[in-house]
Amino acid sequence: MTNVKAIEAAVTALPPEDLAESRRWSTEFSSARWDREIEQDMAAGKLDVFLAEAQADYLVGDSARAL
Repeated sequence: MTNVKAIEAAVTALPPEDLAESRRWSTEFSSARWDREIEQDMAAGKLDVFLAEAQADYLVGDSARAL
């Protein structure tokens, strides 16, 4: 049995209140991991192209509103 299958079996046996606590923990864990990945990508410059594109779109939008 794989680890994932063992976890799935354990989760299906949880009482409702423990399942709710597990969902809360999983959401917080996933959010924290996502935040770390975004911070690492930003520090590595992987998001620079998206920032430049957003800034260009913003400036075009400002110009269009001024007309």
